[in-house]
Amino acid sequence: MNAGVEALRREIAARADGLPDTVVMEVCGTHTHAMRRYGIRQLLPGNIRLVSGPGCPVCVTDGRDLARALWLAGQRNVTLCCFGDMLRVPCGKESLLSLAAKGARVRVVVSPLEALQLARAEPRRAIVYFGVGFETTAPLTAALVDQAGRQSIPNLSVLSVHKTMPEAVRTLMRSGARVDALLCPGHVAAVAGAEAFRFVPEELRLPAAVSGFEAEEMLLALAALMGMLRAKKPGLVNAYPRAAAPYGNPAALALLEGVFEPRAANWRGLGEIPASGLALRGEYAGFDAEKRFDIPLTDVPEPAGCRCADVLRGLLEPPECPLFGSACAPQSPVGACMVSSEGACAAHYAYGRDL
Repeated sequence: MNAGVEALRREIAARADGLPDTVVMEVCGTHTHAMRRYGIRQLLPGNIRLVSGPGCPVCVTDGRDLARALWLAGQRNVTLCCFGDMLRVPCGKESLLSLAAKGARVRVVVSPLEALQLARAEPRRAIVYFGVGFETTAPLTAALVDQAGRQSIPNLSVLSVHKTMPEAVRTLMRSGARVDALLCPGHVAAVAGAEAFRFVPEELRLPAAVSGFEAEEMLLALAALMGMLRAKKPGLVNAYPRAAAPYGNPAALALLEGVFEPRAANWRGLGEIPASGLALRGEYAGFDAEKRFDIPLTDVPEPAGCRCADVLRGLLEPPECPLFGSACAPQSPVGACMVSSEGACAAHYAYGRDL
């Protein structure tokens, strides 16, 4: 253990001494994995408990939205482009991977702009980009739509299930979740700004700290949270100033505002949340897959026994799910939380089920 980590461990222990049992929710899925990879839980005193939240974009993608993507992938003249972590998410008895194995044209991309290149290369096919993610990845989709408009690419469209984090946090906390402080996502804050989480202390009366993803950065944020809890003065601390400016990335925010507008969105585990999704603005309607295709709406029940929805609300630790590690494992996932590189169940499985 290096000196910086040890000093922060001692600081957290001193500030937490005498506090009642305290629940800190790490909202970001990357934090969930980093916490377990670095063994942060083992460094904390026994009265601090970390729980995961709805910060994995793949995990919170609702079954109905995934069903729309599967329907598009199944159309004869459509190529569906998506990030690789969407391939294995179960949707009833199918997934994008299983459809691809049956001949569907599903293309994994590492950047949305690859869909633009594909649309130019195959002008007779309909190319649909499946836009998933929070404020972190939504600007990339906005850039794709902006470029498609500038270049007049008629065979490209976007199925946007992008979501924004603040309204989900508000909904979760107002639902009565047992959480005493929030570790806020550095990736989102790098785009939206640390001040995007100012509502946490001002409206929800909870301490909040924006954190990076290295061990010392997360411990620094946890120390700040313990200090606010000890003083009983909730506030917002930006413990990630090297990447998260107070008001975010102006260029990315301008792209988002120019291409998208807020709309209601369905979240796995949280239901429909007003103004938490991103829809293409009217001037970009020609690139909206929902308007270009007559996509059926299909209800997809959660798999029997799967508790992914409760994990996303911080109500359940992954090992408490009866399917965890047996019926549900990375090789044969039952729920979305075991699929994604940011999923809480995948983190518990990879870094120790007893953590």
